[in-house]
Amino acid sequence: MLDDATKAQLKSYLERATAPIEIVASLDDSEASGEVLSLLKDVAEASPLVKLTESRDDPHRKPSFSVNRPGENHGPRFAGLPMGHEFTSLILALLQIGGYPPKVEQAVLDQIRALDRDLEFEIYVSLTCHNCPDVVQALNLMAVQNPRIKTTMIEGGTFQDEIKEREIMGVPTVFLNGTMFGNGRMSLEEILAKIDTSGVEREAKKIAEKAPFDVLIVGGGPAGAAAAVYAARKGIRTGVASERFGGQVLDTLGIENFISIKETEGPKFAHALEEHVRNYDVDIMNLQRAKALIPNSGPGKDLIEVQLESGASLKSKTVIISTGARWRNINVPGEQEFKNKGVAYCPHCDGPLFKGKRVAVIGGGNSGVEAAIDLAGIVGHVTLIEYDTALRADAVLQRKLKSLKNVDVFTNAQTTEITGDQKVNGLVYKNRATGELKTVPLEGVFIQIGLVPNTDWLKGVVELSKHGEIIVDAKGQTSLPGVFAAGDATTVPFKQIIIAAGDGAKAALGAFDHLMRTSAPAA
Repeated sequence: MLDDATKAQLKSYLERATAPIEIVASLDDSEASGEVLSLLKDVAEASPLVKLTESRDDPHRKPSFSVNRPGENHGPRFAGLPMGHEFTSLILALLQIGGYPPKVEQAVLDQIRALDRDLEFEIYVSLTCHNCPDVVQALNLMAVQNPRIKTTMIEGGTFQDEIKEREIMGVPTVFLNGTMFGNGRMSLEEILAKIDTSGVEREAKKIAEKAPFDVLIVGGGPAGAAAAVYAARKGIRTGVASERFGGQVLDTLGIENFISIKETEGPKFAHALEEHVRNYDVDIMNLQRAKALIPNSGPGKDLIEVQLESGASLKSKTVIISTGARWRNINVPGEQEFKNKGVAYCPHCDGPLFKGKRVAVIGGGNSGVEAAIDLAGIVGHVTLIEYDTALRADAVLQRKLKSLKNVDVFTNAQTTEITGDQKVNGLVYKNRATGELKTVPLEGVFIQIGLVPNTDWLKGVVELSKHGEIIVDAKGQTSLPGVFAAGDATTVPFKQIIIAAGDGAKAALGAFDHLMRTSAPAA
């Protein structure tokens, strides 16, 4: 199953294990079971600590296998072949069962171990999904830490009947005790917040008790991370309040234009950002969404207050806003109703679920055309809908698109409705030249029309452009003294990772300059 290079890499990883690992495989005579068995034999041969046992009589899905400590049966389970992005999930499960400590704060581990009810998670994935491993790995870690938690990764391509029965049209999709729990990327902290509400309340109380910062950064994407590093290096009290550290980068598959890094994936890049920030004395407060910005706060009215959705609030002498942007909706009937039931935003994640089916891509820029090209190799047929009179993607992408036989392109076309019953069954668009309405029968719609800044909470407080972007000067200063901004939420053109990072550094230097001219740093 594994090539020699991968076997050598696996053996190197498993040398970090210090305790016995038992793999129990549930198999039948299918080809899929044969592939799983071949993989598991390679794993067992990679370390003397790994013991493989086969079973054909147990009630679990076939093929599947669990990774356990000897004598236990609650370890992470994998149904189907955990290759592609999920191979890392398998390696981490093996290491954690084998005694290798997870890179998680002790308080989080204690919170997991304190959960006192039976929780059984099922995570449906595709092997091309770059969002799925984070969810699988988080839940696997929970199963390793707490015997009352069980988790199974289910590879959708192997278990198509379950995909159809449960009407899963987006991954990752998570069920808890047989009931829908969530869709899309979720961090370990987000999962814990959903199942342990007392933990959210405890965290809000801790945040409310924090002393004022010199620089408070709201947002943890490339701009926020760069701002944090630059501020911390000045020796001033620095905090980051982030809804999810990494921001939009977490939803980016390939990054090939960040200078000095030839190629990487968004989640890896986001992890590197967080590791870099944690090397400094920065107070990172994750899963915190900003609700309001209040200037002239505090006893001397010289602080800026950021109120959070959790009910807590933070105060700081300066604030850097780097809340980024989110996928833009087309706001037509059917979009919200059929989200994750045929309406999707990530072709890399969800494309394999539409194998052989008909889909549409809305958007003729680079992201839309790239999505159409990618999907054309998986699905039966792609219809690309572009509002403008011509595609806006780079010429090389347009040439590639035109060479594909299973793609139709309609320009000067306005999507007016996404139709369906329990799930998507069609799309209606209007020919903008003639006004004629046309219906396209299909099973999936991928929306790729750009981003909208996350600045709704700032309306009436700082000056925004007509597009909702924060207006900033050359130093990142907003219309409000002491409040700076950086990244995709601002008017700075060209929304690129490297530009956001540079602007984050610039905003931090601007904030430090403001502090030097207005007050001494807080003790």
